Amino acid sequence: MPGQSNILIIGKVWPEPTSSAAGSRIMQLIELFQFQDWEITFATAAGESEFAEDLESMGIRTEHIFINDSSFDEFISGLSPDIVFFDRFMTEEQFGWRVSEYCPDALRILDTQDLHSLRNGRHQALKEGRAFTEEDLYSDYAKREIASIYRCDLSLIISEFEMNLLRDVFGVQENLIHYVPFILPKAYDSSWTGFEEREGFISIGNFLHEPNWDAVLYLKNSIWSMIKSKLPNAELYVYGAYASQKVIQLNNPEEGFLVKGRANEVSQVMSETRVCLAPLRFGAGLKGKLIDAMQCGTPSVTTSVGAEGMHGDFSWPGMIEDTPEEFAKAAVRLYSEKPDWGRAQKKCVQIINQRFSRKEIKEGLVLRILEVKDQLKRHRRKNFIGAMLMHHTNASTKYMAKWIEAKNK
Repeated sequence: MPGQSNILIIGKVWPEPTSSAAGSRIMQLIELFQFQDWEITFATAAGESEFAEDLESMGIRTEHIFINDSSFDEFISGLSPDIVFFDRFMTEEQFGWRVSEYCPDALRILDTQDLHSLRNGRHQALKEGRAFTEEDLYSDYAKREIASIYRCDLSLIISEFEMNLLRDVFGVQENLIHYVPFILPKAYDSSWTGFEEREGFISIGNFLHEPNWDAVLYLKNSIWSMIKSKLPNAELYVYGAYASQKVIQLNNPEEGFLVKGRANEVSQVMSETRVCLAPLRFGAGLKGKLIDAMQCGTPSVTTSVGAEGMHGDFSWPGMIEDTPEEFAKAAVRLYSEKPDWGRAQKKCVQIINQRFSRKEIKEGLVLRILEVKDQLKRHRRKNFIGAMLMHHTNASTKYMAKWIEAKNK
C-alpha cells in the first residue's frame, strides 16, 4: 500500500480532546494518519458537540451517518476506503458488517480504547463488595468485545496488561493485536514549576466516565477528611467535563473540597497544583489524567488499577496505595515532604520519554498496518474464527438492522 491511502474513521462520538483521554487518543492517531499523507474521512452518528475538535479545519472530511440505515451502504461504496477504522467495538458492531459487505477489501482496524469487559467486570465486583477475579471477565460483554476483535484485521490495544490478558486468558492470536499506548512528545523538566510554586491537590476526569465519578465520591466520603485533618489549610480542586448537578453538590468550601468543573487548559491547572489524586477503584486501559500529571511534572497518588500498564519497570512518580488510610497517608507525605516530591517529579520524565516515545510507536504502527494490508488475504486465512464470526454476524445482526430500518420507516 505505497503512497496515499484513503482511511475512513467511524467514531461513536466526535473527538473531544479537552474532555477525555479517549478524545486525546483518537486525535493522536488522526495526526499520525495525516503525517502519512493519508486522506481521512471522519464519520459518526453522534450529534454535534460544542467541545469537539474542528476536524474540517485540519483538512479532514466529516460525514454524519445513521445507525440501522442503508444510506451508509451508499456512502461507503462511493467513498471506497482502503482502511476503515472503528474507534470502539460498539461502532464495529453497528457498521462492521456493512463495511465487510460493501468494501470487502478494506483493511478493518479496531481501537479498543480500553477493554470495556475488564472495566465492567471490575465494576461489577466493586458493586458486590468483593475482590475482582478472572471469572468476572467471562461475561456477555466480553463475548461481544472479543468477537469484534476477531472480526477485525487488526486491533489496537492501549495497555500491555490488556495485551497479556487477551493472549493468555482469551487466547487471541498475536497477529490480530498490536500494542499502541498514548503517543506523546518528549517531556522536559526544565519547564516545570517547582514545589514552592504549587499548592493544593487536584483530581480530574470526565464525569460521564463511571470510574472517574466513583473516584471523586471515594475521595469525598473516605479519603479527603483524613488528608484534611493532617493538612488543615490544604484544598482539593476537582476538575472534569460534564459535571452534573450531583457532582456540583459535592462542592464544599468549608472542607476545602472545591468542584471546579471543566478545565479549559488542563496543563495550566495541573502545573499549579502540587499533587494529583486518582483513587480509581475500577477501570481499564491507560489513565489520561495520570499522563497529564506526568507531562506537567505533577507527582500523583493512585491505586493499582490507576497505575496499571503505565510505568512498566520504572518507579511510579509518586505513590500507589489501595486502602483509604494508606492513600491519605501517602498524599500527606508527598504534599509535605519536598525531597520526596522532587524525586517523584524526576520520575515523570523517565516514564514519558521511555514508555510513550512518539517516534517509535508511530513507526511501529504504520509498519504493522502496511504489512497487514499488503498480505490481507493471507492474513485473513489465518483468522478463520474471525471469518466465521463475520459470517454469523451477517446472518443475524445484518437482518436485525434491516428489520429495524424497515420498522423505522
